[in-house]
Amino acid sequence: MSFWGIIWTIIIGLVLGVLGRLILPGKQNIPIWLTILAGVVASIVGFLIANALGVATTNGVDWIELIIKIVLAVAAVWGATALYGNRGARA
Repeated sequence: MSFWGIIWTIIIGLVLGVLGRLILPGKQNIPIWLTILAGVVASIVGFLIANALGVATTNGVDWIELIIKIVLAVAAVWGATALYGNRGARA
């Protein structure tokens, strides 16, 4: 992956993490860095899944890939909230 590929993955991950937080109902008690990390992981895994399905590269907007990434971002933010978000409640 090139330098710009890494930069774009982080930017897309940031957007996906924020979208994941917006779509997921309720309050997510996790830091922003974990939101970005969840989005970056969703972006990478979503690309790999879309590539395996053969829908990663199209002539227009890769809608199926985008939907896969958003669903994964919501799942990643939910998982991060479940694992990390309850730390404050234990104290």
